[in-house]
Amino acid sequence: MGQAQQAPGPRVRARGKQRSNPTPKAGRNLPAATAVGLAMLFAVLGGLLFLPLGFVLVTTTFAVFGVWEIFRALEVSGTRLPVVPVMVGTVGMPLAAYFGGLESLLFALLASSVAVLLWRTIESAAGSARSIFAGVFTLAWVPFFISFAILPLHAMGNAPVGLWPGGVIPHGAWQIATMLLLVVSNDTFGYLVGASFGKHPMAPKISPKKSWEGFAGSIGGAIAVGVLACLFLLDKPWWVGVVLAVGMVAAATTGDFAESMVKRELGIKDMSSILPGHGGVMDRLDSIVFASPAAFILFTAVSGA
Repeated sequence: MGQAQQAPGPRVRARGKQRSNPTPKAGRNLPAATAVGLAMLFAVLGGLLFLPLGFVLVTTTFAVFGVWEIFRALEVSGTRLPVVPVMVGTVGMPLAAYFGGLESLLFALLASSVAVLLWRTIESAAGSARSIFAGVFTLAWVPFFISFAILPLHAMGNAPVGLWPGGVIPHGAWQIATMLLLVVSNDTFGYLVGASFGKHPMAPKISPKKSWEGFAGSIGGAIAVGVLACLFLLDKPWWVGVVLAVGMVAAATTGDFAESMVKRELGIKDMSSILPGHGGVMDRLDSIVFASPAAFILFTAVSGA
């Protein structure tokens, strides 16, 4: 079977001798990865700062593509994801977080999980346990976690469609922007330092290209960005930036390892190949889905709310 004919789906790990790869040892086509990453960052931050509901829709779109990639990857391994109730929940949870807050988000997760269970009752019993587990796991992993990135917008009062009233960007939007900048900093500085100096793998059986040197670069770069963000965007003491940076790097790295474990279990290299230099959407969301609830908790703790 030619893998070139399966570009939209998950890339299966090649076995045996590999041909030489022109990409750096960290495993990416740097120019393509940089261009795609900047385009996504500008699109997300532009929607967040100037069209809040647009940011919600962009986030929902990323979540839908991520779930679709998981559905394709599980299909290759023989697990049937209840795609209809999972997709409905994926669309519903970000909107529930924006319009209803934390309680509505929790209710949407519960309702979606029950829908997965009921959906499987009308299908064959074969493989139902794995299917239900995969459905609930996917709902929690992608749309539920990523919806925490939207909750600060609800806390700021659900601005209407269009520019923020009076042109004033509320504090919650800057919190989300800071979280995204810290995740990007973690990825960028970790890549640059790891590609240049990485010699000691953090978890060679899970993600052999992740090194302790790259992790140190992620911490250092994220601290610099976090301190500047707290001083100029959030009006917080500098030490809050250090706390946020360490928390975001820890959460983002955990998210990266979690997706790597899932891919290794399924025997695939990337969730898909629709983002040049990055792989699939989930290969970019893996850090954000874990960083979003961590950021929500940390911001709540430092604000005393």
